[in-house]
Amino acid sequence: MKAPPFLQGKITFENQVVPGFAAEVAAIPGGEGIFECLQCGTCSGVCSVAPYMDYTPRRLINMVRAGFKDEVLHSRTVWLCTGCYACAVNCPAGIHITDVMYALKRLAIRNGSHPRRFPIPVLVSEFIRNVRRTGRSNEAELVVRVAMKVNPLRLLRAAPTGLKLLRTGRMHIRGAKIEDPRRLDSMLESVSEAGK
Repeated sequence: MKAPPFLQGKITFENQVVPGFAAEVAAIPGGEGIFECLQCGTCSGVCSVAPYMDYTPRRLINMVRAGFKDEVLHSRTVWLCTGCYACAVNCPAGIHITDVMYALKRLAIRNGSHPRRFPIPVLVSEFIRNVRRTGRSNEAELVVRVAMKVNPLRLLRAAPTGLKLLRTGRMHIRGAKIEDPRRLDSMLESVSEAGK
């Protein structure tokens, strides 16, 4: 008899873990507290979306420290974090766990290893791309690009709402653009380089 999907585990062997992964995360702004975790589980207990995560925040931090890079960066946990900071407020070690989640999000996007067809990382990537190209966020273009990469059929369901927004002037097909988007892009690039 085959075990149900939630009981089917994947065994990671010692030669598959990445020993320097925790140091890599700790070097990213926001990831500094990774080594201070007491593994008490308070963060997981107060997290309102923990039941929907594939790994609880406590377990994810432990996986980072153990070098489970592939599992951590492909995890849905970091993308489900709402950034409410309840974990940080209640953490007895004073770790800003939400900032650790943001550090992991940045690393997953940088490595291109976020979960495929999961809307949040696609939205983040497309939003950044849109702002770098035009200096502004164009909602219509953003909605279409995200839907095409995640689930094109959603466009059909969202079409009536989109048409209402266009008709009332709350959304525009042609987005605004700043005078010189290349200057903004070079500024964002230098900030990105400084953060590495």
